[in-house]
Amino acid sequence: MSGSSPEQPAADPADRTAASPASPGIPEPEAAAGFPGEPDGLQRLWTPHRMVYIGGQDKPADATEHACPFCLAPEKSDEDALIVARGTTVYAILNLYPYNPGHLLVCPYRHVADYTDLTPEETIELAEFTQQAMRVVRAVSGPDGFNIGMNQGQLAGAGIAAHLHQHLVPRWIGDANFLPIVAQTKALPQVHSQVQQLFAEAWNR
Repeated sequence: MSGSSPEQPAADPADRTAASPASPGIPEPEAAAGFPGEPDGLQRLWTPHRMVYIGGQDKPADATEHACPFCLAPEKSDEDALIVARGTTVYAILNLYPYNPGHLLVCPYRHVADYTDLTPEETIELAEFTQQAMRVVRAVSGPDGFNIGMNQGQLAGAGIAAHLHQHLVPRWIGDANFLPIVAQTKALPQVHSQVQQLFAEAWNR
């Protein structure tokens, strides 16, 4: 066709050699420096810490209190165990794998699985700790609401069914965006140590 440029011969893959002064602008095969930084326009949110949970490394070896993380946690310091407050029969601790920032668990010290097996004293203090946890999270984080509850039994979704624990999950308008829905990934703006310190300081104000 008149005025058009002649077609160039197809490149031979065998000729794709490393870039040299004689061939400026041609990237070395598969060399990251020679290609766009974001070829698909996506940013990556790396959450390698979740592989510990997915792989099951932190799951207790059995259902006994000797392997139970909720029995072992009170033996550590508050900072190491991420304990926010200790009561007489129950304590409040950060969830190591939170659904939302500030996700707390209220646990009895006693290794008991079923809600109906709690003593009257444990039942009352668990309720009181849940109320105080709501006050603390509201004061520190200003959530729009909460999900509160416990999963009874492995079939019902309890990750550690042998030791009862009540979840308190702060909720914000718009917190369920595309990340957890599409990618099963949650963005958490604070590390556990910061959240533990803020909640512990606010608990007894």
